[in-house]
Amino acid sequence: MTEIEDDDRIEVLPVLPSLNIPETLSFYRDKLGFGTLVYETEDYLILRRDGMELHFWLIDDRSLCEKTSVYLRGGGIADLHREFAARGVDRLSEMALRPWNMEEFYIHDPHGNLLRFGRIPRD
Repeated sequence: MTEIEDDDRIEVLPVLPSLNIPETLSFYRDKLGFGTLVYETEDYLILRRDGMELHFWLIDDRSLCEKTSVYLRGGGIADLHREFAARGVDRLSEMALRPWNMEEFYIHDPHGNLLRFGRIPRD
C-alpha cells in the first residue's frame, strides 16, 4: 500500500454555529490556542491550530449551538488538557476513561457548542 499524496488526502472540517463571530474568535484564539486566523467576515470564521481547523457560521439561534458538537481525536489530547487547564478554560471537564474505552475530556464554548477531545487509551 502506498501513502496517500497530500493532494489526494480527504479532510473533515467541522462547521460550528456561532452567536457572535468576534466572541468566538476571542475564545478559540485566546483560550484554546487556535492562533492562525485563516478567514474572517461578519458571518464566517476559519481558525487553525496545528493540524486542527474549525469553521464557524453566524446564527441567531442559541438552541442550535447547544445541540452541536465536534469530536477531536489524537494522541496529543492529554497535553491539550493540561494546556487548557493552565489557561483556565471554563467548563473544562476532567480527562477520564469512558465506558466506550476512550480517554476523553469535554469543553463547552461560550455559545454552547460541545468540543469532545479523545484518544485511544495508552498502556
